[in-house]
Amino acid sequence: MSSATLQVKPVPAPKAARLAADEDDLARLARRAGIATHWTDAYDQPQVVDNDALRAILEALGLPCATPGDCRDSLAQLDQEQAVGYLPPLLTGVQHQPVCLPAHSHLHGQSCRLELENGARLMLLISSDLNAPPTLPPIAVPGYHRLLVAGHILTLAIAPARCYTIADALGEQADARGWALAAQVYGLRSDSLKPARKVYGDGGIGHFGALAALAPLASEYGAAALAMSPVHAMFTADPGRSSPYSPSSRLFLNPLLIDPAAILGEAAQAQVLAEGGSEMIAAHERLQGAPLVDWARAGAHRLTLLRRLYALFRTEHGADPAQSAAFAAFQSQGGPALRAHALYEAYSNWLCQQGAPGYCDWRQWGAAAQHPDTPAMSNFAADHAGEIEFHLFLQWQATRQLAHAQQCARASGMPIGLIADLAVGADNGGSQAWSHQGEIAAGLTVGAPPDRLAPLGQNWGLGAFSPLALRRTGYQAYLAMLRACMAQGGGVRIDHVLGLNRLWLVPQGLGAQAGAYVAYPQQDMLRLIALESWRHRAVVIGEDLGTVPPGFDRDLAESGVAGIRVLWFQRDKEGFLPPAEWSAQAIGVTTTHDLPTVAGWWTGADIAWRHRLGQLEEGRAAAEAQRAKERDQLWQALVEQGWASGPVPQISAAEAEDLAQQALPPVPEECAIAVDAALEFVAATPAPLAVVPVEDILGLVQQPNLPGLTDPHPNWRRRLPDDTPQLFASYAARARLERLRRVRGYTPKET
Repeated sequence: MSSATLQVKPVPAPKAARLAADEDDLARLARRAGIATHWTDAYDQPQVVDNDALRAILEALGLPCATPGDCRDSLAQLDQEQAVGYLPPLLTGVQHQPVCLPAHSHLHGQSCRLELENGARLMLLISSDLNAPPTLPPIAVPGYHRLLVAGHILTLAIAPARCYTIADALGEQADARGWALAAQVYGLRSDSLKPARKVYGDGGIGHFGALAALAPLASEYGAAALAMSPVHAMFTADPGRSSPYSPSSRLFLNPLLIDPAAILGEAAQAQVLAEGGSEMIAAHERLQGAPLVDWARAGAHRLTLLRRLYALFRTEHGADPAQSAAFAAFQSQGGPALRAHALYEAYSNWLCQQGAPGYCDWRQWGAAAQHPDTPAMSNFAADHAGEIEFHLFLQWQATRQLAHAQQCARASGMPIGLIADLAVGADNGGSQAWSHQGEIAAGLTVGAPPDRLAPLGQNWGLGAFSPLALRRTGYQAYLAMLRACMAQGGGVRIDHVLGLNRLWLVPQGLGAQAGAYVAYPQQDMLRLIALESWRHRAVVIGEDLGTVPPGFDRDLAESGVAGIRVLWFQRDKEGFLPPAEWSAQAIGVTTTHDLPTVAGWWTGADIAWRHRLGQLEEGRAAAEAQRAKERDQLWQALVEQGWASGPVPQISAAEAEDLAQQALPPVPEECAIAVDAALEFVAATPAPLAVVPVEDILGLVQQPNLPGLTDPHPNWRRRLPDDTPQLFASYAARARLERLRRVRGYTPKET
């Protein structure tokens, strides 16, 4: 045998084995990133996420995974955040409880300095037990403190053990149970249309002025709060976009909800309308008289009014030192985020005027405009300073008017006042995604997996924060969003609060069934919510409808976040649960904006709509038979509780069809008693707050939104039938409000 070294050529592993190894790398990376590779569907069947979906989601989270080498590199990247000595920019803890530091930090036995928000400085010793994570001793002062340890400087957010609750807001009455009215802001009317006196109404869209007028009307009957639809910033370049749950940004407000008459007064509004001529006045009157909001036309009309009023402000009021100082202070407080939003609005409107496609989607703007700080955008800002200031002016006016509405609510005796609504996400092409690209999971949208109600799943088309980026950036964008929303009133409803635990994220361009559950840092997010809740004295309500992760409802209750219980879903195999069996940790509601009103459910108008639009898989006859059974069960529950008597009120399918085709049909007289009884039924529950929409107070049949549909159902377009001051003029409306006051038994203190 030769003395030369024997060269042995390696035998390649079988293809199946290589694929299995690749898949193991991919699955391991997915799990480390918080992606559930397996999940259980609504039929209790195990499901496995497709590898292509895993790759798309991982790439969107900034973790390359096209090859086994990419997967290993991405795993190494995640390992660095678990390396000895690594500390994230923000840690959370709970007031009066030991604060756990990351186990991998290996800080046992070290001393550190804590600089409290109030200026005090504490020298602390980290625990030395190597068999447990390193911990700091309990800290009594809540707030955002600076922790200096082992050469690191980070924020230590110490939160109260729970949120500021409804019980805290209601005050001295330990067993107090309040009630709240809920309203779609855009649907409120201000119909003081008196051209002879040069006093004009709202021009077709409800506004913050009507919201301010509504609060005292509800407070007269003991309402503790007024819950409103989301008022997030939409797209002024495309006013036809109507869903308040698909905003451009959750950091700012919708200028289309500004009351033009409240900027410079009714006389100024009349002046700019007159300057527009008879055609503009006629358009104003026509839009105002419509039963539905014509978002495209009414929105454009309102923006024209606002531009004219802004010009009037600059020429006649801009020299007012107090006004100028207030506007300047608002801009300074808003900082770069506010200017970036105004820049987005100005640029998208400019692109629209140029006829450019994709003017409301920054992803189609080209490389020169891919970020607010590019040289091209800086040049645009310098050349269009006046247009940018106009959009800053709109945000200033919207903020002032919404604050005035909250002041009116509190002054009328409401202990909570306005309850804002925080949408689950924002449009991926909108302002928030453009200016916060480092925190948004680009290329992913929020949705829901297939279930009985949506066999193909749901894709809401909304962007979401990246859970990895949240931790890496110290939750800065998340906190900014929380603060912006809590500043709107005395409470906040968090849409799809299940997203604090996990979100179903879908790769862009794929069907909802191609998504996967992605975990979020629930503990940190709940603690930050609690801290901000107390700072703003804002109650927190979490919309927890859907597939609730195990233990999540307990976590919400312990954190002081009130869940939601809806009349239609509060039942078991025997029928509807009696009020005493409802949760005392969740608010009780008759219905939501996505579900039928009481009158609509009772009459079956919602079934007629779904039949008309081909949404009834089981057929109309089966749906109506099921509804008849449920109606009998609800009536039995109402009778047993003493809220109703006699035979079950009936309505024919033909009558239901007729009601579904009317814009503002009131509930038929024979069914009105069911509406009355249902309100009392929900009011009698132990829920800390019973929330009733305006539509149920008025006995209206049509619901604001029919999910999954657009035309011909007028989603987010329905207007209320009467001027806001006259909204509760009818005996039936006043009687229902009086019942709520009597059954809830809460009387706000006079202010």
